[in-house]
Amino acid sequence: MPFVTQRKVRFQHCDPAGIVFYPRYYEMLNSVVEDYFAESVGHDFNRLHVDTRTGVPTAHIETDFHAPSRLGETLTFELTLRDVGRTSLTLRTVAHCGGEPRLTCDSTLVFVDLESGRPLPWPEAMRAHFAKDCQQG
Repeated sequence: MPFVTQRKVRFQHCDPAGIVFYPRYYEMLNSVVEDYFAESVGHDFNRLHVDTRTGVPTAHIETDFHAPSRLGETLTFELTLRDVGRTSLTLRTVAHCGGEPRLTCDSTLVFVDLESGRPLPWPEAMRAHFAKDCQQG
């Protein structure tokens, strides 16, 4: 079952033509990942970054843009886990508005130690949560 959340297209996201400037989609996608970790996994980014000095940077991202999104629209983002590795997590995030696809993004996150920048194995509780989400996806 995908993690679903919404984002309103604001002026800050748009170019002079009033459509989402593509780098802003990546900010929205990151905020969706942040919400997934906080609301579904139970490890918000403050806990990860500040308390445990770990993070989940993007190691790979591939995006198809299907149609423009415009100022004032509300986009629905659906994040689905595709695979969980020893230190990585592969996601597919689809955004749509009123049933019309706007983008599809496949990305890979890596769990790292923020001090060294080196990959770490997922903590067992997180790995179990991801495995459950992968089976439901």
